[in-house]
Amino acid sequence: MVEVNSGVRLAFSGLSPLVMEGVAVEGERVVVRARTASYPAVCSRCGAESARVHSYHDRTVADLPLDGRLVFVRVRVRRLMCSTPQCCKTFREQVPGVLERYQRRTARLTGQVRAVVRELAGRAAVRVLAALPIRMSRDTAVRVLLRIPVPQRPVPRVASVDDFAIRRGNHYGTVLIDAVTHQRVDVLPDRRSETLEAWLREHSGVEIVVRDGSAAYAEAIRRSLPAAVQASDRWHLWHGLAGAVETAVAAHARCWAAAGPKRQTLTRETTTLERWHAVHNLLDNGVGLLDCARRLGLALNTVKRYARAAEPNQLRRPPQYRACLVDPYRDHLRRRREAEPGVPVLHLFGEIKALGYTGGINLLHKYLNQGRAEGDRLMPSPRRLTSWILSKPADLPAGRRTHLDELLAACPEMTDLARLVGEFAAIMTERRGSDLDAWIKQVREAGLAELDPFLRGLEKDHAAAVAGLTLSYSNGPIEGVNTKTKLIKRQMYGRASFQLLRHRILLG
Repeated sequence: MVEVNSGVRLAFSGLSPLVMEGVAVEGERVVVRARTASYPAVCSRCGAESARVHSYHDRTVADLPLDGRLVFVRVRVRRLMCSTPQCCKTFREQVPGVLERYQRRTARLTGQVRAVVRELAGRAAVRVLAALPIRMSRDTAVRVLLRIPVPQRPVPRVASVDDFAIRRGNHYGTVLIDAVTHQRVDVLPDRRSETLEAWLREHSGVEIVVRDGSAAYAEAIRRSLPAAVQASDRWHLWHGLAGAVETAVAAHARCWAAAGPKRQTLTRETTTLERWHAVHNLLDNGVGLLDCARRLGLALNTVKRYARAAEPNQLRRPPQYRACLVDPYRDHLRRRREAEPGVPVLHLFGEIKALGYTGGINLLHKYLNQGRAEGDRLMPSPRRLTSWILSKPADLPAGRRTHLDELLAACPEMTDLARLVGEFAAIMTERRGSDLDAWIKQVREAGLAELDPFLRGLEKDHAAAVAGLTLSYSNGPIEGVNTKTKLIKRQMYGRASFQLLRHRILLG
């Protein structure tokens, strides 16, 4: 045992409420001897102070590592006699901030362990703590995590609610956050309307609820909070419109597919022939090889290769694509895609399969993506054309914008569709929810039957749609929580209970 000096006191400054008596190095461990101060202690039951010592005993706790060694603190604590009648006869003194009741670690070591397990939970936390070094099992790490108190947040005035997958396709939960501060409020074990309704009844004070198009959530909010304002999420409204627009684009494909710029028929063989004649014409007129390269904008080695060829056939190369199993059905594919541009590839696969095609669908996908079955015009897929219509015009390149204008001009319904999409985008971005009824009327007058399902959804949830297009709140923050929840689930490998998952989500 060595005498405690100022350097040791500095290293163990977190133990200042204790009276340190010495420090010893025992192999890979550092042992600190200390005792409690001779001040009156407070009874843990009645709160009365007492200085009457009944007995002494040693208590050993782990502390923060020092120089890569484990540190243990052996503290001599007092058992005192309580002066309050009908209370406990004796009680053991505690040192708040250093020694907590029933704990085998100091408060500062517990704080460091909590910081690790809060982010990594079980096995990963144990591996990181072992490098510090702090010894702990994965079960202990989970127990420490569950002992971290969950923040008690007030009931939000504006709440955002959404579901998330506990087990995708089988079991889902519900998460609620404050739509203003983005703080997590609670996590429910399922997404049934009864569960959300019970929570809202127990937590009064919610005035606005932001949600997606879930009918279960809408019914729960209506039953529990009749006076609350329900606001549809703008992204879900735009996503619903995008699906309806894609249906409309596919339905009018016969009209717009006949427009657009023609394909360039300049093949590799044509280019080779033109270059051979240009090089040999210059050479016949006495122009040198280097000057030919400069005039034609070609590399010198390319000009030499053309000059060495006595005739163009010597420069012919095999076709760009090798023959494949889809080639015999190219004309059929071209006719079908010209007649119905939105036909799914799976349908085409079934048709040529009936005609004798023996290849796979992946080869057909590659064949179509390379444009080997296209006609003489550049024709985007319905999904791509839909993305052009839904994009801000200023974000499209000039060539693509020109191509889009040509396709829209060839079909009056497509012209009306693009105009209505732009007006809905303006209503959404400028928060003009009061103009929604006028927009619905315009769609009805345009006669776009493909948008009817989307319009029926807006009319069925009219008040929430108007509120969502007027208020500034959205489900964006809660979607971010769902993304982080996926990371938490992957860290826990799906083996943890809902209690642990809920704890980690609320601590995040």
